[in-house]
Amino acid sequence: MLVGNEIALPYQRPQLFGALLRKSGNHIVEKLCIHDDAWFQKNHIDLRLDTMITQFNIERRLAVLGNGQAVEFRKALLATGSRARRPQVAGANLGNVFYLRSLRDVQALREIAETEHQIVVIGGGCIALETSALLAQLPKAQVTLVHRTPQLWLRSLGPEVGAWFGEYLVSRGIKLLLNETLNGFEGRTVLRNVQTKSGQRFSAGLAIVALGAEPNLGLVANTPLAYPHGTPVNEYLETDEKGIFAAGDVAAYPDRVLGGVRRIEHWEAAVAQGRIAGANMTGRKRIKFEFLSHASSTVFDLRFDFVGDFSKPPTRVEFEGDLAKKKFTIRAYQMSALMGVTLCNQPPEKVEAAKTQLREWPRSKKVEAI
Repeated sequence: MLVGNEIALPYQRPQLFGALLRKSGNHIVEKLCIHDDAWFQKNHIDLRLDTMITQFNIERRLAVLGNGQAVEFRKALLATGSRARRPQVAGANLGNVFYLRSLRDVQALREIAETEHQIVVIGGGCIALETSALLAQLPKAQVTLVHRTPQLWLRSLGPEVGAWFGEYLVSRGIKLLLNETLNGFEGRTVLRNVQTKSGQRFSAGLAIVALGAEPNLGLVANTPLAYPHGTPVNEYLETDEKGIFAAGDVAAYPDRVLGGVRRIEHWEAAVAQGRIAGANMTGRKRIKFEFLSHASSTVFDLRFDFVGDFSKPPTRVEFEGDLAKKKFTIRAYQMSALMGVTLCNQPPEKVEAAKTQLREWPRSKKVEAI
């Protein structure tokens, strides 16, 4: 049984924003679906859409659905994902203030973006930049990006390329308000103005808040499966509760490549973890999860691949390529340890080469960095 509160069949979430902001219609949603309804029936999967689990009893191995149905289980996989982080400021729940996470969110955003042209995006991560770039291409759109750091993507690009990236965004029509912190949203029922802590106040009819995400652990709150930084699992993605596994945004797993414990909010990681967790739940031979973090992002005509660990500011970066041609590679180091590689508009073979280089980097250097 697969239970989820989404209204549509499981879909490619990273492609959702681009597909629905550029076009509308159910056929777009159908193209984003991973499998059609017949696939679930053929594989004997009892799919429950638009359904919440209200109780999850570890001791009794019992889950209660929103309609009151009690389901006994022998094994379970927690893949509850994450929710958008909301700022603790005035007006955070006003109309036309969006927190992008699901199909419902983007469908509603598409309708508002057609009539509201003064748009503000709060945040500086991949979702914020991708959404800003997509909205900036809509007719009459005026997009302002507000972020608390003086430069964008400093940990993955470094100061020099980060400055170039900011100039590039401005040249494509995005107004940048960097080194600014959101103070609040103003309006009676619908957004009218945005205010920063430095005192700036400007009109906006639409706001997208992209300040990262928090793991959905409410279902297992007050149990050993809920820690502040995710659900702890072993190298087989199984929790301390035998038969209960976790995958995706909630899973805090031992990183067999770079060391330490890691929780990744990326599509590629969730897919890989789902395969391993599913195999370990259903097969006789247990498989260890080993994954090198890889995320992709497209901003206008810049396709970025981020490979490795960018959780800390690098002590030095190495640049290789040509900014004028918008094609380059940046290696980020912690002391003498290579921890991450950023590639812009590079072919797949170079991305794979970067993964190989990170995997083969002497483990002693990785330990030194951690």
